[in-house]
Amino acid sequence: MATAKEAQAKLRSVVPPGDDVGAAELGRGVAENLRQRRKARSMSLDDLARASGVSRAALSQIETCKSNPTLGVLWKIAVGLQIPFAELIGAPRGGVSVLRRADAQVLRSVDGKLESRVLAPAGASATVEVYELRLSARSTHAAEAHAAGTREVLVVLSGVARVAVDDEVFDLQAGDSIAFPADRPHVYENPGGSEARYHNVIVYDR
Repeated sequence: MATAKEAQAKLRSVVPPGDDVGAAELGRGVAENLRQRRKARSMSLDDLARASGVSRAALSQIETCKSNPTLGVLWKIAVGLQIPFAELIGAPRGGVSVLRRADAQVLRSVDGKLESRVLAPAGASATVEVYELRLSARSTHAAEAHAAGTREVLVVLSGVARVAVDDEVFDLQAGDSIAFPADRPHVYENPGGSEARYHNVIVYDR
């Protein structure tokens, strides 16, 4: 039987470094989607590097499955390609599609404070994405600006939320919701003493 130290060492060997855990599972699909969508837009790696702020070398590594991108890098690439985030991490499907809870991709921040789970099947909508967010007590998560024209709706299911957009700060209770422009940096904070759960709806301007 493996010792606790051996188990921890094994876990470290399969969990990729970076600011989000779980990105390794997305690597292959992201590589294919990135390559297809970049070429469909006649963008070179240099073009995408300039548009996304992700280096050419990093983009090449991702396309060839030689590195596992973090959630932050994936957001930057989606913005650079001007496509919804879900389109980058999962190929759209036609007709009826079902996403089972057990199959939903969950991404966590490396400190374990934020958990994001996709709620809608890939391809459900070209303009709307739905996520469940869980934020630990007394924790903060800063999000980068999304593509121009993108808006978000955050619904507090349990606990509390403090949302900062530009210089404005809004405190929300369970049952409250907020809509705001997400094409600028914004911050989610849970100032409460227990985990908070939210629904996050992202609406793209397409």
